[in-house]
Amino acid sequence: MRKYDRESNTRVWTGVPKIVVTVVLALFSLWCIYVTLFATFLEEIRLTSFMALIVLMGFLIYPHKKGLTRPNYIPIGDIIFMILGTASYLYFTFNANDIINQGTRFEWYQIIIGIVGVAALIEVTRRCVGMPILIVAAFFVIYALTLGLTNPSFAGRIKYLVRNLFYTKGGILSTPVNVCSKYIVVFIIFGAFLERTGISSFFIQLANSIAGRFAGGPAKVAVISSALCGMVSGSSVGNTVTTGSVTIPMMKKTGYRNEFAAAVEAASSTGGQIMPPIMGAAAFLMADFIGVPYSDVIGKAVLPAILYFFGIFITVHLEAKRLRLTGIPKDQLPSFFKLIKKIYLLIPIIMLIVWVSGNYMTMQKAASLAIILSIIVGFINKDAKLTPGKILDALSSGGKSAITVGAACGVAGIISGAITMTGLANELINAIVSVAGDKLIIALVLTMLCCIVLGMGVPTTANYCIMAATTAPILIRMGVPIAAAHFFVFYFGIVADITPPVALAAYAGSAIAKSNPMKTAFTASRLAIAAFIVPYMFCLSPALLMIDTTAVEVALISITAIIGIFGLASGLEGYCFTDMNKIIRILIVIGGLLLIYPGIATDGIGFVLVIGSLAFQYLSSRTRKA
Repeated sequence: MRKYDRESNTRVWTGVPKIVVTVVLALFSLWCIYVTLFATFLEEIRLTSFMALIVLMGFLIYPHKKGLTRPNYIPIGDIIFMILGTASYLYFTFNANDIINQGTRFEWYQIIIGIVGVAALIEVTRRCVGMPILIVAAFFVIYALTLGLTNPSFAGRIKYLVRNLFYTKGGILSTPVNVCSKYIVVFIIFGAFLERTGISSFFIQLANSIAGRFAGGPAKVAVISSALCGMVSGSSVGNTVTTGSVTIPMMKKTGYRNEFAAAVEAASSTGGQIMPPIMGAAAFLMADFIGVPYSDVIGKAVLPAILYFFGIFITVHLEAKRLRLTGIPKDQLPSFFKLIKKIYLLIPIIMLIVWVSGNYMTMQKAASLAIILSIIVGFINKDAKLTPGKILDALSSGGKSAITVGAACGVAGIISGAITMTGLANELINAIVSVAGDKLIIALVLTMLCCIVLGMGVPTTANYCIMAATTAPILIRMGVPIAAAHFFVFYFGIVADITPPVALAAYAGSAIAKSNPMKTAFTASRLAIAAFIVPYMFCLSPALLMIDTTAVEVALISITAIIGIFGLASGLEGYCFTDMNKIIRILIVIGGLLLIYPGIATDGIGFVLVIGSLAFQYLSSRTRKA
């Protein structure tokens, strides 16, 4: 965890200091719930107080470098930086009205306060998120100071940049932090309570009871459980390490190769970020960016998520058949009917979906009530009974997780602010549109490459914020529906976690499996091939996202897509009924791609190639057996 997940690289607090830090984190969670439900003060006050607490807790929790495990120790330099950084945001909090009314007339001492606030946020982000997102931010800020801004004076450019990034809602306090403080934090706390109620264990046991007995059962269990747990956890790397510590050894014991076992876990955990209804909290940001209800976002996400996990599941199944692997013995599996008695553990999630999709209440109120429901459910569950200590732990864990997301969203605001004030987004859009001409497929490929590069090593929420500001407008300019454009960049930003060279989730899985990290990353990319294909599908045929379509069109594109994904997965695996020769593999892959590309002619040709190849494979297998 400490090697691959920066969120695990924390200070060691013991005794009274540990109690104090735990209480501070818990109070922060309670403060966030209170503010989202009842606060009526200025938005600037809410946002700056939120960022002040993020900076304060960031320095309390995260050391300046890895491996510092000295108990109850925080260097004097960290204390000074923490106080100055926190004070800079609180200065804005307590002087919000005056700052708003002074317009553009800022004194240099205010600019210095802003610089300190920005620097403190950057340092906290470096500690808990890592350097990739800061490298991206540095590029755009340097561009703004050197080429992007028109002010002839360098001091004037600094003043203009800091004022916009720190004192307006076009920088740090923009949409990412606004949505984070209003919605995401409450859902993070909700996820922490779900974990304490034993739902992660329930998901793994349920997946075992459903799929464990089949060929290659542990891998199928990993796909199902990681999808469910990853949806709640919101972290590809964190979920890979958490559920992977259970599923990867099981897969290796069954007979899967080390690289394959680690790749299955990494690809499935990454897919949890696109799994409705929670989608790693990015769904709330998307609803805000697109301007649609949250229920619309999760409705559109259903079919693409099904196709993604169908592709992984099929590959896992074919690998098991090729290696002649068996499942888990029946006497070692939990009873499905006994587990059904614990179905009440899902009540908080079910009610959350009902409340939000039915527009019965706001998202933050629904999440707050779902937290209360999870506490009630936790008291009922005898196997993982919720105690006052666990409640405090859940609140503090939620607060700790919010540090990473809040810091990343703040830096995402810096990036989007620098892009907006310099007009760089328009230049990037114009450049790609001019290269693509009227060929949408070229624009899609170029946008995909931008998303993968910009998304490397960046957490899901911040990742999507960057993509929404920089790359989604490219596709919108090309005529792609706004929802399809945002889903496209969201998908390709996320797959950066399993795409070499910076495939953090794959590397985390390889650490557990003791496999080659780069081979694991390439295997994970192959397993998650649907994530590289499906986004093209819903841009070329938005019916997959339920956009301007009918039930018949949705059914047709779903059927052709499933057959296409099956053909593509089996071709890349090189097995179906029996080993495939190179010609059949090429034909079935081409057929799969044609089925995925919308159109009567392409569907017809693709169907013939896939079904013909499968029929040939079946007859070949029968001949060999005879």
